[in-house]
Amino acid sequence: MSEQYQVTGSNAASISASIEAGVRTGDLVWGQALPAVRLLADALHVSPGTVAKAYQDLRQRGVVETAGRRGTRVRARPAVATPRSALRLPVPEGMLDLSAGEPDLRLLPRLGPPLHEVARDTGEPLGYAAAGAVPELVEEARARLAADGLPAADAAITVTSGTLDAIERLLTTHLRPGDPVAVEDPGWANLLDLVAALGLTAIPVAVDDEGPQPTALAAALAAGARAVVVTARAQNPTGASVTAARAAELKPILAGHPEVLLIEDDHAAELAGVPLHSLSGATAAWAFTRSASKPYGPDLRIAVLAGDEATIARVAGRMRIGTGWVSTLLQRLLLLLWRDAAVTAAVAAAADSYDRRRLGLRHALSARGLPVHGTTGLNLWVRVPDETRTVGALRDAGYAAAPGSLFRLSTPPGIRLTVSPLDMHELDRLAEAVAAAAHPVGAGPPSR
Repeated sequence: MSEQYQVTGSNAASISASIEAGVRTGDLVWGQALPAVRLLADALHVSPGTVAKAYQDLRQRGVVETAGRRGTRVRARPAVATPRSALRLPVPEGMLDLSAGEPDLRLLPRLGPPLHEVARDTGEPLGYAAAGAVPELVEEARARLAADGLPAADAAITVTSGTLDAIERLLTTHLRPGDPVAVEDPGWANLLDLVAALGLTAIPVAVDDEGPQPTALAAALAAGARAVVVTARAQNPTGASVTAARAAELKPILAGHPEVLLIEDDHAAELAGVPLHSLSGATAAWAFTRSASKPYGPDLRIAVLAGDEATIARVAGRMRIGTGWVSTLLQRLLLLLWRDAAVTAAVAAAADSYDRRRLGLRHALSARGLPVHGTTGLNLWVRVPDETRTVGALRDAGYAAAPGSLFRLSTPPGIRLTVSPLDMHELDRLAEAVAAAAHPVGAGPPSR
């Protein structure tokens, strides 16, 4: 612990507040060890149970984590308002930012014309009683999901404010603090933060190019996972997509645990570029979420959520006592975008552009001996011996990459590269920079 920061407090609440304040201000940095329970109890003249309760509260809110013999430490991405500069540094002006994970803003549909159309056709104002999921959007979503092979005909469908909103509502209505959740490793950083913030226990499931590995999923379920979160396509950060063969392996494993909540995330949707092989229906409780943010724009905070009737009813019921509903104006805008042939063509062109950039960079990196993954979507995952050194060296070369520690639980080091800012002529230069950063002169050849 920093000698400049002293934890204070006389009860569990004030001790946890003091530690959280230190994390928020940056005086306690990610990965930093907290004092042993008895040492801090002696220093503060309180009982060890009081300190243990403070640490438990911080764990349940995602501020700290227990690291076995390494004791209690500040989480790599603590769920408090604190700078994350130690993991994802600010990007200086003029540096090419490959760390953000965002779509190419140049390829997003222009929303002006459909917004005008929504405004023109809105009709009479809606009151509270009439608001909710727009029936036309629900039926359009049902048809689109059924065309992708989901059991959508009998599914319940609602609308949430994006994928993370959907997953949070699903987890909070099914699980309790301390419950284990199987998550992909490496996996979506925001999901890992959410699981920690809800006081749930993340069980890592290793991922390869075809999705979650069957033995790893079986082990997580055997360890008591009460929910499983799987990215159907364009997994973040690895670019994995569940193949037909992998889905055939995973479904029987899930079917052996019918009480487990299965959550599928299809965030890339129309940008994925490969067929969907859904696991939905393998368990009694299931949910499938498809966001509009990647294909149509991050500012469209809307996702369609389909699933069994009881699961979706819980989410809709929780919404009614909270935010209520997703704006019907936003729902009608998404419906117009789905039905616009020009927008559909623009999204398809964007998907093709991402494919060319991703595959081009993957080929260039592989040709230089770098272990790289990324079959779909906007991202590539490059395994490197030392991610901190690699990220630093890339910054010196003019590129900002995301360190793997944002996404990893127990997998080997790596970096994530987002291809959306790249132009095709830059691929070889970037690949040379990554190779030089990952394996500098004298470091020895890359291990495969």
